[in-house]
Amino acid sequence: MRKLLLVAGAILTLGAGAAHANTVTDPTGDFLASFAGPDDPDLDVTSFTVNYDFGTSTFMVGATFAGAINAAKPGLYVVGVDTGTGPIRPFGGIGEPNVIFNQALVIQKTGVGVVSGHPFTATITGDSFTALIPLSFLPSTGFKPQHYGFNLWPRTGLGNSAQIADFSPQNALLSPTPEPAAWALMLAGFGLAGASLRRRRALEAAAADA
Repeated sequence: MRKLLLVAGAILTLGAGAAHANTVTDPTGDFLASFAGPDDPDLDVTSFTVNYDFGTSTFMVGATFAGAINAAKPGLYVVGVDTGTGPIRPFGGIGEPNVIFNQALVIQKTGVGVVSGHPFTATITGDSFTALIPLSFLPSTGFKPQHYGFNLWPRTGLGNSAQIADFSPQNALLSPTPEPAAWALMLAGFGLAGASLRRRRALEAAAADA
């Protein structure tokens, strides 16, 4: 019950407009057919999250992988961002024409990152990374920050598309604002938590009257 109430509280916080967050899961082992390998688990995305905090004007970008991030093996993580213009569509030839961006975060396996000449540090913990990116590093070219589009692609190098292991989401962009279906699911969860709490109180009241 306590967990349900905590979830409900988180939903209310999101609904209040303090932050917008969205997560997409990605199947394990879905390396691109065009990927030259090796199929290392830390190049296989299992989830990708983008959060925008209005209070601090900061994006939180995070991802998990099928295995621990290993800095001793080749690889890096690129996060493409569409801030409103999105003129770059380079991946149609490998089946990802809807991966659109005009900025890119580049994160090394050591946690060293850069975007538009601005350095930042990502936190690497086991099989995941998180990075905090100020809005000033990604100024709008038409979109509100909560409507920016993001896509993550791990790769073994920056030479060609055969070095790209995976895309998350596949052939699409992830926005910090959940889609209507996601909001509906969260609201349904809130309703379920409320119903469970009411039922428990009713049972406790019946037991006290017995």
